[in-house]
Amino acid sequence: MSDELATTDTTEGEAVSADGEYKMSVTAQIDEVGPCKKHVTVTVPRADIDHFYSESVSELGGQATVPGFRVGHVPRKLVEKRFRQELSDQVKQRILMESLELVAEDNDLDPINEPTIDVETLQIPEEGEFKFEFEVEVRPDFKLPEYKGLKLERPVRTIEDQDVDQYLNRFLGQYGEMEEREGAAEKEDLLELSIKFEHDGKTLSEINEIVVPLRPVFRLQDAELKDFDKLMDGVKAGETREAEIEISEEAEQIEMRGEKAHAIFTIKNVKFIQIPEINEELLEKVGAKSEEELREEVKNILERQVTYEQRQSTRSQVLGKITESADWDLPESLVSKQVENALRREILEMQQAGFSRQDIQARENEIRQQAISSTRQALKEHFVLDKIASTEELEVQPNEVDMEIYYMAMQQGESPRRVRARLVKSGMIENLEAQLRERKAVDVILDKAEYKEVDMDPPQENQISAVARSVCSTFSATTGEEEAGEA
Repeated sequence: MSDELATTDTTEGEAVSADGEYKMSVTAQIDEVGPCKKHVTVTVPRADIDHFYSESVSELGGQATVPGFRVGHVPRKLVEKRFRQELSDQVKQRILMESLELVAEDNDLDPINEPTIDVETLQIPEEGEFKFEFEVEVRPDFKLPEYKGLKLERPVRTIEDQDVDQYLNRFLGQYGEMEEREGAAEKEDLLELSIKFEHDGKTLSEINEIVVPLRPVFRLQDAELKDFDKLMDGVKAGETREAEIEISEEAEQIEMRGEKAHAIFTIKNVKFIQIPEINEELLEKVGAKSEEELREEVKNILERQVTYEQRQSTRSQVLGKITESADWDLPESLVSKQVENALRREILEMQQAGFSRQDIQARENEIRQQAISSTRQALKEHFVLDKIASTEELEVQPNEVDMEIYYMAMQQGESPRRVRARLVKSGMIENLEAQLRERKAVDVILDKAEYKEVDMDPPQENQISAVARSVCSTFSATTGEEEAGEA
């Protein structure tokens, strides 16, 4: 399927737009070459090339410094000869920029990424028209589903004092001291260990000096070991335990998908965290004036987590309903490139809701194990929500971003300025704004929905030990500080 933007030849006078600016008369042939991908062939007539060339010569001639001539009085022929390459580059850049903008505008192209153009290889001919081609990934074109008046179930739960006690104990663990365990490891103890992964008798990778809590599931970025607590039952420092671990079907290394690796765990130390008492020094560290204020802040965090669970549940129902008709395909290249963006948005939501680093790492590893399928679905949801946000004219205000950063900073025990700097440096600040815009779109749907309240499942104890490592990694991790901090 192809479309062509047809334009008629224009005289120099007709090439001027209503606002007095020169308007190009390019033609573009657009062909669909795959899901959400277009191949565009642009033809620039000689008149446009001559216009920009003449304009560039005049601009450069008015600024050029040439011995023997006053600025602004250099002969045109000399400018063309002396600055041949500069003129060629400038004309090419202006033609590309303006023609791309015109083609996108006149053909309603809504690109997701920058078009793939090898600018260095393009040459403007001395005679005749100029043609160039490129491919670009565009947003899917679809009819917006009905999103008002949906019937949803909303889970509810009241935060009790015992919930605050349990969370406060975990929260204070961040400020506790690690002490060595005498004898066998117990539940939630911290295992300082190294791991070697083998496949067909050959070493795949090694992880050295990593610290993980003893829990039922050990989750890496590309694999998961269930019954980890049983494997480590009664383990002591200096002992070795072995197990088979299956690599995810969506692991980054395609040839290892679904394969089994042999894992050898060598326990170097067994430690536990001594929970600190709540005193003035600790209260100052966490930024609270009293124990009552600290407990109130913890309750606020738990309520945000309930709100998060409510949002996730209702959001899941909403997205399931509004993406039922989203049967359009997405290119593999786009899905692969968006894996990190989808992951970042999920992490940001959990940080905003006050989940621990271990909870977030566990979710990150789960997503990485299902990277392709989960990202494909997340992208479809994004396109639908983005269209709803545009329809409802939803925008994110700077103070809304500031508030989210404040909550994230409080949970992580950092200053808002430091959290913002890290978000900006990593590029996640844009993900935060996009995620807030999508949340607003979901909120519009939820505001117009009909609800039936149901009891929320009680929170479960931590079941997963998650590490930011993979079985198939090609490097050997040598530091345990990061994992110890997360634990």
